[in-house]
Amino acid sequence: MDATDRFEQRKTAIHLLRSGSAPADVASQLDRSLAWVYKWRTRFNETEDFQSLRERSRAPRSCPRRLDEGCCQAIKRARSELEAQAAAAKGLAYIGAQAVQARLRQQGLVRLPSTASIERVLRRAGMTRPRQRPAKTVDYPRMRPQVPHGLCQVDIVPHCLKAGPKLWCFNAIDVVSGYASGQSYLHKRAADACDFLVYLWKEQGIARYTQTDNEACFCGGFTHPYVLGQVLRLCLYVGTELVFSPHYHPKSNGYVERFHQDYTAHVWSRGLLGDLAEVNQQAQRFFVDFRHSEHQRKLQGKSPAQMHQQGSRWHLPTGFKRPAGKVPLTEGRVHFMRKVSPAKTISILNVDWAVEGVEADTGVWATLKLGHGCGRLRIYDAAPDAERRQCLIEHAFPLKEQLHRLRPEFQRAQGSSLEQWARGLYRVFVKRAAVWLFSTMS
Repeated sequence: MDATDRFEQRKTAIHLLRSGSAPADVASQLDRSLAWVYKWRTRFNETEDFQSLRERSRAPRSCPRRLDEGCCQAIKRARSELEAQAAAAKGLAYIGAQAVQARLRQQGLVRLPSTASIERVLRRAGMTRPRQRPAKTVDYPRMRPQVPHGLCQVDIVPHCLKAGPKLWCFNAIDVVSGYASGQSYLHKRAADACDFLVYLWKEQGIARYTQTDNEACFCGGFTHPYVLGQVLRLCLYVGTELVFSPHYHPKSNGYVERFHQDYTAHVWSRGLLGDLAEVNQQAQRFFVDFRHSEHQRKLQGKSPAQMHQQGSRWHLPTGFKRPAGKVPLTEGRVHFMRKVSPAKTISILNVDWAVEGVEADTGVWATLKLGHGCGRLRIYDAAPDAERRQCLIEHAFPLKEQLHRLRPEFQRAQGSSLEQWARGLYRVFVKRAAVWLFSTMS
């Protein structure tokens, strides 16, 4: 029932009362309470005007906390000053309600308005900016590992020491088991990234795929075309397949990005740390507790340490040391998650590669395969573990140095000995059956 229907019902009640009906009968006939009838009879008798039966505003007649005109002017002036400061690039560029409230506090305003009141005043004055629509999201192909040691994500988060110097905290997490590792460094050079990867592989084992973002220390920089950086070479050298996330898309590296929050809360948010040794010592205590905690819902009551023991674990050889100097280029595969540009190209290793027949802003998966003395870059519509995927285009990748075979100590076993025996027996059976069939036909 809307306002018009309610007004008509009240008029009917007054008509019935004026015709001699008792209030109780009117209430029963209109399916209303007796108090309702008395209320509107009193309201009508005050003015003898049917318009008095219309609904009145329920807004309070007085508002003692209403902002006066002087306060509203101060809010608008503070906002204008902050906008001018941001445009001149002087100091911080915050212009929101919190910044306006802080400016009013600095100016000595006695009764500070709330942030909600400040936003309301600015909105009425037309000084707010319309909310930007979120950018169009791109659906990138991604890995869906099912067992531990399938995919490990690696990323860096910066933090500052008590004395001021910045540290670069390398963190890594197994996507399935949730087993995490981390180490902090004074720099984020390619050499530091390689040192951390060796530390990671000794502690966790070598995952089949290792995913990073496009930081210069991981990708080899943004200057030279066809660059094959130190991290890429080291991953090929030990046999793990390096996966580069899309540019400016941290969601693709979401597991380790989320882990940064836990790491920061338990290592850095409990007081400033003095030096690098103290940071790594504090972090190691956290990592031990994290690995044996059963708080992760997806693990269903198990700890990351328990989950990480499942599946085939692949370790570095005992006494492994990173090759000195430039790591030799080894046969293997490197992967890239990329977005097709309006020019129908994708950027890989500082080179634009054509992707004809694919719409712009489409996510694709590119695989650089190095083998048999040459390189081939194939672009797919899905990740390698997808049930079905299509190769969209293939390019030759120029190589200026010799390729080396993967060393025996880094080669993965292709299954258990029983599985290998069964496959060998099957191949022998098929071969003998083909020979017998050929002999009978001849």
